[in-house]
Amino acid sequence: MTTSAQVISGKVISEAVKAELRDEIAQVIAQGITPGLAVVIVGENPASQVYVRNKAKTCLQLGMHSEIHELPESTSQEELLAKVTALNNDANIHGILIQLPLPKHINESLVLDAISPDKDVDGFHPMQVGNMVIGNRSYLPCTPAGVMEMLKRSNITIAGKHAVVVGRSNIVGKPVAMLLLREHATVTICHSKTPDLGAITRQADILVVAIGRAEAINAEHIKPGAIVIDVGINRTEDGRLVGDVDYQSVLEVAGGITPVPGGVGPMTITMLMKNTLDAARTIHQLS
Repeated sequence: MTTSAQVISGKVISEAVKAELRDEIAQVIAQGITPGLAVVIVGENPASQVYVRNKAKTCLQLGMHSEIHELPESTSQEELLAKVTALNNDANIHGILIQLPLPKHINESLVLDAISPDKDVDGFHPMQVGNMVIGNRSYLPCTPAGVMEMLKRSNITIAGKHAVVVGRSNIVGKPVAMLLLREHATVTICHSKTPDLGAITRQADILVVAIGRAEAINAEHIKPGAIVIDVGINRTEDGRLVGDVDYQSVLEVAGGITPVPGGVGPMTITMLMKNTLDAARTIHQLS
């Protein structure tokens, strides 16, 4: 008899976290500070525009101050850097987010490094990354932080487990591996050069998949009872939104799985809100 996996809903968990944040934000506002997030978007990438609107909407729902700075595709690197400097110096803004990708003529690393570490709520600044790796206080990258929050709130034991991360990006793969290690998992990172991927993923008690290839991981890659966190989001030729995991086949083998959509996605924006609140508290030295 096959049993279906527990579905780990990012929608449900993110609503619980947002309810807590709403109360905490109200307390900060009562002390005279409204946490403020500025999102800068360059060009007219439709997917980016949707993400930016969702971020602004969530800010307002939680009672935070939100600004969207829309710049044309032709914006020069100097103009963008000047915008970042202005936001670094803006007392109403506690978090700055540059929506990626940027146009090809702009050096992404240079722009991200220009954000004040105090306002780097995306957790991409080298200072934040370094602090995360050595275990110091830092703003955690939002998607990996969301993954960890889902595991903890689903009462999934991390310590002592073998966690396998498929993907090594600076945005998800590497930081989520570091955060799992911090929680005392034994961590293996796989990537496009890993031979016999299935031989390693089948050892995973916790499998985090972030490779950007639609339904690349199927039931044959899964150890029975494993927890599968699907970070991917891909649109198929027939218009469906799917993850990097073949959801239906893995559902029959795994112990727990995140759906796409409605899994990790909602958590990313929620953790961004948490980082912005934390930044406002830190900048103003509030308890």
